[in-house]
Amino acid sequence: MMWNHTQGWLFMFIYVLLSTFPLVCFSANFVPIDNYLIDCGSYTNTSIGNLNFTSDQFYKSFLSTQEDILANTTLSSINSTAGYSPLYQTARIFNSPSKYSFPVSRKGRVWIRLHFFPFSYRNYNLTAANFDVRTQNNVLVSNFSVLEKNGVMKEYLVNVTLDEVVVTFTPSMNSTAFVNAIEVVSVPDDLIPDDAIALSPRRSYSGLLTQALETVFRVNMGGPSVSFDVDPLRRTWVPDVSFLILPNLARNFSSIGAVKYVKGGPTENIAPASVYGTLTEMNSESDPRSIFNVTWKFDVEPEFQYLVRLHFCDIVSKGLNELYFNVYINSLLAAKDLDLAAKTNNVLGTPYFMDFVTTPSVDDKIFVSIGPSDANSDYPNAILNGLEIMKMNNSKSSLSASTAVLLTSNHGSNSKKVGVIVGVSLGIVCAVVGVFFVLFMRRRRLAQQGHSKTWVPLSINDGTSHTMGSKYSNATTGSAASNFEYRFPFAAVQEATNNFDESWVIGVGGFGKVYKGELNDGTKVACKRGNPRSHQGLAEFRTEIEMLSQFRHRHLVSLIGYCDERNEMILIYEYMENGTVKSHLYGSGLPSLSWKERLEICIGAARGLHYLHTGYAKAVIHRDVKSANILLDENLMAKVADFGLSKIGPEIDQTHVSTAVKGSFGYLDPEYFRRQQLTEKSDVYSFGVVLFEVLCARPVIDPSLPREMVNLAEWSMKWQKKGELARIVDPTLEGKIRPDSLRKFGETAEKCLADFGVDRPSMGDVLWNLEYALQLQEAVVKGDPEENSTNMIELSPQINNYNHEESVSVAQFEAASLDDLSGVSMSKVFSQLVKSEGR
Repeated sequence: MMWNHTQGWLFMFIYVLLSTFPLVCFSANFVPIDNYLIDCGSYTNTSIGNLNFTSDQFYKSFLSTQEDILANTTLSSINSTAGYSPLYQTARIFNSPSKYSFPVSRKGRVWIRLHFFPFSYRNYNLTAANFDVRTQNNVLVSNFSVLEKNGVMKEYLVNVTLDEVVVTFTPSMNSTAFVNAIEVVSVPDDLIPDDAIALSPRRSYSGLLTQALETVFRVNMGGPSVSFDVDPLRRTWVPDVSFLILPNLARNFSSIGAVKYVKGGPTENIAPASVYGTLTEMNSESDPRSIFNVTWKFDVEPEFQYLVRLHFCDIVSKGLNELYFNVYINSLLAAKDLDLAAKTNNVLGTPYFMDFVTTPSVDDKIFVSIGPSDANSDYPNAILNGLEIMKMNNSKSSLSASTAVLLTSNHGSNSKKVGVIVGVSLGIVCAVVGVFFVLFMRRRRLAQQGHSKTWVPLSINDGTSHTMGSKYSNATTGSAASNFEYRFPFAAVQEATNNFDESWVIGVGGFGKVYKGELNDGTKVACKRGNPRSHQGLAEFRTEIEMLSQFRHRHLVSLIGYCDERNEMILIYEYMENGTVKSHLYGSGLPSLSWKERLEICIGAARGLHYLHTGYAKAVIHRDVKSANILLDENLMAKVADFGLSKIGPEIDQTHVSTAVKGSFGYLDPEYFRRQQLTEKSDVYSFGVVLFEVLCARPVIDPSLPREMVNLAEWSMKWQKKGELARIVDPTLEGKIRPDSLRKFGETAEKCLADFGVDRPSMGDVLWNLEYALQLQEAVVKGDPEENSTNMIELSPQINNYNHEESVSVAQFEAASLDDLSGVSMSKVFSQLVKSEGR
């Protein structure tokens, strides 16, 4: 009887253990129901770590293809850092549309991983292969060629609603398709929830379950690579160092043993402990109260939405309520005063993740930043453990921008249907061509008259129509403004610039070349032409048009029109006869400007900026104020130009705009750089640098000079605070500046360069002080300068012992890396080598 009682308890214990064991395994180590790993083109199975890829001869019944072409390479060693080298020794080649059909036992999400490594086999050069890959519902790649020498693995998450997954390879015309290996593997249901947070405008987002996703980045912050044989879902994580904009602002921390997976929270299926147990945090040991953001930059394909998953795990705090921080994605505040303890039931070391969905944009980068919160200003810190960025399919169910395939369940098996489709298509094409020919001839006649006389929507603004304003058609600011309402055909711009004659180039910038031109009515113009073969600069192109469509001011350069035909990005401005202020200060050999001319130029530029800050419903912040963006007309009247980086200012109830840092090296507001909080005072700081540049007539950064002189702002502030600013003034102004005028000018520039924006004057105050400095100068200098020489400043030329001709230009220096500047001061102003966007 006792034995039977014991036996019963033992049986019950074993039953409970066995019944609960699968649940434990599922939560920690997911076992996929569908698990196809195929080594394409191979006659034998291949083992990769703990994975076994089966020869596709075993799955030959899954494949539908007209030719059985199995390729292999004799390379004894394949250069691949992904760990899949043995898979890359064979491939299956397709000369016609071919498909794999995988039966699935479990509907829902599956991984589709496609491995590509091009090599030459007989008369096939797989490097030249061009093809499309799709499932029943989604285009995965189109017009795809593998250019990576180390091979590439494309990873997708697709939602399966049928009993099979069909992967179709379609070669482009006169080309081939190929694949080295395929994985189709079930995914845990809880890996990607249906809900996320949309960023712009901020709202709840639902519908992720129906989206196809492509993994673009999977990053382990603060730690090493995590290989697929360590991750429970066979994912690969890469280190974050190469994505950090300023690695010196970040430091790593690791404590894998501190990670605690708790019931109801993320499991290792979301991310392994090797990810949650490492992090990147603010490097503020030397100054615990310093305030700055740590920022990563990721290159992405424009015009798509992206799912951005951020992984957090507080393994650094010693107690609760110590860590509060902010998170930014593409300059938008994603999480404010994030308290991980509150999110994880006050259990330190518990994993937590947040999902965000971006808005489709022409920008080809995603910036992710972490920074301190005002909720804990005593010892600010911020952390990030991991990050995943996944591209979401567009409205055409495609994950490729160059989609050129028709989604259908029948791929050309019925030749009669194909013939009908082709015939109808050709008829439509002929009709369209006829219509376009008539329109082209009409436009050509209009082009010969100067420009199109029709209102045309601005096609680059996400499909939004902009007629760009009859409210400005009656402007009285000159012929340039009266022509603004027109969109120029490309032929008219070609004619105006003598077919973009290289001898007519008057400038080159980050956006492209600037050509001098002349319209048929005799109006002189400057045509800034962007690169038509890439998306670079498209955001700036749109911003410039949108901004200048709203402004009219005598100290802002007027936009006459634009051209976006043939994928061109051309901006047409009024022509500024005397070029940039920078060219009149150094490096071009132009005659030196007098002190009065320099003051009037500064006053004009200040008026333009003051109008931007105050003359509209919301302030407009220029973000790229520098001497190269202040232009001079035939009368040396200053006009502010280049609004490609401009940003609308904060709302009435806000103090700043949270945004990614953009600007130009040497002019950048250090507070804006540290906190990524943009205000009008950032323009004021940059303008203060311009003031010293105008006074000293030298580059803002010149690494050819002695260390203490490299940075103009620092060097000038040093002498200004000593009360000896006269010692560094441009030597050509010797004996020509009234001391009171210089003192007022120096005080104004010094206030502009205050460390904190709240301590800087407004542009209206700057304008008033500059006008006062001009009055102080003119109060004495009425007649011959020689008669007043005793009242003028005598300079000390030993301080200006540098040669303008030998100094390195700012443009050259902006292209230099930080490593090239050994021994250079790295103060808060000088350490702004942060952005390539500044032009």
